[in-house]
Amino acid sequence: MGTASARHKAGSADSGPHLTQDLTGSVPTHDGERVRITTELGSIVVRAHDSDKVDYRIHLETDGSEKDAEQLLKSFTVSVSQKSDGVTLTAEAPGRHWTGRLWATLELDIPKNVSLDVSTGGGNIDASEIQGHVKLSTAGGNITAGDIDGPARLETGGGYIVAKAVAGELYASTGGGHIVVGSIAGNATLHTSGGHIRVASIQGTAHLETGGGNITLGHSGADLTASTDGGEIQVGEAAGLVRAKTSGGGIRVVRMFGPTDLETGGGSIYLTQVDSPVKASTSSGGITAWFVASPKSSGRCDLQSSGGDITVHLPRELPITIDAQVEKGDEHRVIVDPAFSLKVSRDEGSEEHIVRAEGALNGGGELLRLRTVAGNIRFVLSDADKQMELYKQQMFQLQKQTDELRQQLMKQGLPLSTP
Repeated sequence: MGTASARHKAGSADSGPHLTQDLTGSVPTHDGERVRITTELGSIVVRAHDSDKVDYRIHLETDGSEKDAEQLLKSFTVSVSQKSDGVTLTAEAPGRHWTGRLWATLELDIPKNVSLDVSTGGGNIDASEIQGHVKLSTAGGNITAGDIDGPARLETGGGYIVAKAVAGELYASTGGGHIVVGSIAGNATLHTSGGHIRVASIQGTAHLETGGGNITLGHSGADLTASTDGGEIQVGEAAGLVRAKTSGGGIRVVRMFGPTDLETGGGSIYLTQVDSPVKASTSSGGITAWFVASPKSSGRCDLQSSGGDITVHLPRELPITIDAQVEKGDEHRVIVDPAFSLKVSRDEGSEEHIVRAEGALNGGGELLRLRTVAGNIRFVLSDADKQMELYKQQMFQLQKQTDELRQQLMKQGLPLSTP
């Protein structure tokens, strides 16, 4: 089924000559079947083409100066089998007792309309234009994928994960690298122990989690849960419920259409177009919120900061009921634009002279509750043109950040597992 050839190749001055071997072969398959590729070591490159067969080439390389180098190459075995549901290719390396080093690269051309299951014990994986289910797993390398027309599961023990677009659900997990994806049509669960997560859009329910990196999502089409132990969280347009929590970074949501719950242990919170009920709290940062004239949904808004300022930009015609309080009024105050008729009072009987601002604007409406312990509260007359300008700038920056990180990772490429 396959052929093999061995040859010597000149190496660098310090590495000495290399001994190489190529194993090639071809096996027929059919649309809708599954192609399974398993190897104990080596990088894997999979390309889709218009064909009804799987073509493979395995390039092996070792240090020719090592004892038993030729035997080391010969001990790398490849088995290919056809089963009722597709093709299985298994590559096995020699036992650990070998003293020589061995590098392997597996290149495969497969039909477009098949499902793909790839696993390597330590190399990189590159797969493009797969129309079926995709499962890519490596113990520690990087994963890059082009368009995937079905659901996908991408897992690495520590490398980065980059995907262009996924037409179905996506599960992606890495022990510490970045995760960068263009668009996801289904639900998404993305986890990294320490890298950044950046996605242009997710149409389904999204769960994004990192142990310390930043999270950036341009468009959320359904409910979103995002958490990081210390990075920033940035969301562009959010159509569903949003829950975002970070232990220390800032949170920015450009536009929200559903209920929003935001919490940070120390960063600031910035909301450019508040269109629905929002609960936001920070331990030491400030909160800035721009409200729209006609909210899409009704409900109470609650903004709280222990040590920062709270600034709200309100349209002149917005019907809303204000309940604002500064706990340490002896050092901080409430500042109200003359366009708004609010009653500002000071509780001189309290130990820290609590300052309150209350009022029903334009006949009153949903409650806006503001609380800060050691910060100021400002009510600013909103500028619609400036608000729209900010919206456009921030959406552009979110897209730019995702594109830049994707390009940066792609430029690194998938280095072949050769010395």
